[in-house]
Amino acid sequence: MQDVSNFNHRLQFLLTDIDDTLTDEGHLGPEAYEALWKLHDSGIHVIPVTGRPAGWCEMIARVWPVSGIVGENGGFYFRYHGKKMHRHFFFDEQTQKENRLKLQQLEKEILQKVPGCDLASDQFCRLMDLAIDFCEDVPALPQSEVQKIVDIFHSHGAQAKVSSIHVNGWFGSYDKLTMSLRFLEKEFGVNAEDAKKVCGFSGDSPNDEPMFTYFPHSFAVANIQNFIDQIKNKPTYVTKARGGLGFTEIAAAILKK
Repeated sequence: MQDVSNFNHRLQFLLTDIDDTLTDEGHLGPEAYEALWKLHDSGIHVIPVTGRPAGWCEMIARVWPVSGIVGENGGFYFRYHGKKMHRHFFFDEQTQKENRLKLQQLEKEILQKVPGCDLASDQFCRLMDLAIDFCEDVPALPQSEVQKIVDIFHSHGAQAKVSSIHVNGWFGSYDKLTMSLRFLEKEFGVNAEDAKKVCGFSGDSPNDEPMFTYFPHSFAVANIQNFIDQIKNKPTYVTKARGGLGFTEIAAAILKK
């Protein structure tokens, strides 16, 4: 991984994770928020790509200086444009309902078999996935217990991705990358190959690996080191600072061009 100061390319889009990439200890600091506005005002489309729930994404798409948001690890995207909220889901409503019933059964099993974990506090805002908290509002679990959660999801044919705070599980062949590419194609006419040239991505954890793998212009904040042994395909650039201050380094490097 190279220092982010070595970045030297003109981008039109920056896709970015939120938790521990834009935030620090759960807070969006003034530096990172100002960096979002600087990118926006320079004509760069910022698109958060997050595991956070539909309820949060509704607000972020409407209020933040962003051009849309991909939520629940790729289950949907929202875009507030022309004073109208545009919502695109990977599954229709009936399939979403069926999957939620299956996830409810998984929730009971995971909470019973992995003491110390809990349902994520934002679960009530979710439409597509099940989020299990292993360190956000509970004492941090060891990696072996986090892996048990992942294994239970997999044993039922569900996908599971580990973020810096949650294990997110869902049914369906989508992830952050598949919905990001769909968003770019449908909303901006940018095809999958061109996206590699005009888009960057910033993240911090294992569930960002599909994005690190696909986008040559990939960035990580310094706290990626917490998970570096779990990531086979690493980002191209890394910052000196963690979290939101690291994101300001990324924004500054992009804005140089």
